Amino acid sequence: MASERALKWGVAAGVAGLMTLSVAADALAAAPAPRRIVLCVLLAVAPASLIWQCLKRLHLRAPRMETQSSAAPTSTSPSPDQIVLALEARLEHAPIALFTIRDDAVAPLNASARRLLAPGRASAPQDLRQLLAKQPAGQRQLVSFDTERGAERALVAVSTLSVQGATQRLAALMPVESQLEAEALNAWRELVQVLTHEIMNSLTPVASLSRTACGLLDEAGSQLPADIHDDLGTALDAIARRAASLVDFVGSYRSLSTVAPAQPQRVLLEALFERLAALLAPQWQALDGRLTFSVEPASLEVMIDPGQLEQALINLLKNAAEAAGAKPQAQVSARLSRGGRLRIEVADNGPGVPDALAAHIFTPFFSTKRQGRGIGLAMVRHLVHANGGTVRYARSVGAGARFILTF
Repeated sequence: MASERALKWGVAAGVAGLMTLSVAADALAAAPAPRRIVLCVLLAVAPASLIWQCLKRLHLRAPRMETQSSAAPTSTSPSPDQIVLALEARLEHAPIALFTIRDDAVAPLNASARRLLAPGRASAPQDLRQLLAKQPAGQRQLVSFDTERGAERALVAVSTLSVQGATQRLAALMPVESQLEAEALNAWRELVQVLTHEIMNSLTPVASLSRTACGLLDEAGSQLPADIHDDLGTALDAIARRAASLVDFVGSYRSLSTVAPAQPQRVLLEALFERLAALLAPQWQALDGRLTFSVEPASLEVMIDPGQLEQALINLLKNAAEAAGAKPQAQVSARLSRGGRLRIEVADNGPGVPDALAAHIFTPFFSTKRQGRGIGLAMVRHLVHANGGTVRYARSVGAGARFILTF
């Protein structure tokens, strides 16, 4: 609207100016030449000024770009130094042990790798370095190495890369012993449960029928020849006794799959060891043996099912007494290991476990004893795992066997 109004005023001013100039020209025609020039200039000033003001109103102003003062400031991207520091922190605290291999020289790359080579873990760090150096690139292997807690299995993968023009290998090592043991234990538990169920279903009618047949044979004793009666009686008695023995045998294995869930509570280890010492003292005194317990510090406590821990230690000490024979000796010690974990060690003076059999001693049905059932150590592993721990057989520096329970 303002532009249209300014345009109208401009046209009107132009017409008025032209008319004024025309009238002035006719009026001043008779005047002398100098006077006519001055008078024309004075008469032209007013319409020219009016036209100029109208033209100014028609001038279009360029729109101004408004700045958004309230807009949030853009975040600055991290600097290269900050990116490097973040990558180094993630690498340092990665849950996998990482090693660099240059010309068969193996060096730890993060905290997990340094802990693995530190005292208390790998018993022979140099052997572990050589094992990693021999691994081929581009493959995953399941390897085993010795630690102070026993043999440890781990998954290793090696990749080749070039850094600043130099070729090197990167090895990633993840211990999986605890996970493999847990899976193996679950598999054995399910197998034992199925086997015991099927065997019991078959043994129960055999035992019942053998007892019924023995009763019928006694009733018909006078109607059969003496030799036939005696042979049948011997056969039926053998069937009944063997069936009853098998029922008892299978029942002991059924306990592996029917252990009640752990009910952890805060336990003072010194008090638990005192109860075990009082319980086992008569048996060890009868064998002229010596059983000692120690806890460092004396105030050491742990969240665990006390009944299940006691049963696991009783099984280990029972095996120690049987393996040592005359004058058995055993020491049970508890302390905190690296990382704040509880470490309970049971050591005896027996012959120990042969290296060829050490990997199988916790397997159900396996026993080094002539009349053993292979249930004691399998139950120990089951009870320890149920409480979130691990159990290992470790080579003793001297004679005897050494079992390490870690929680």
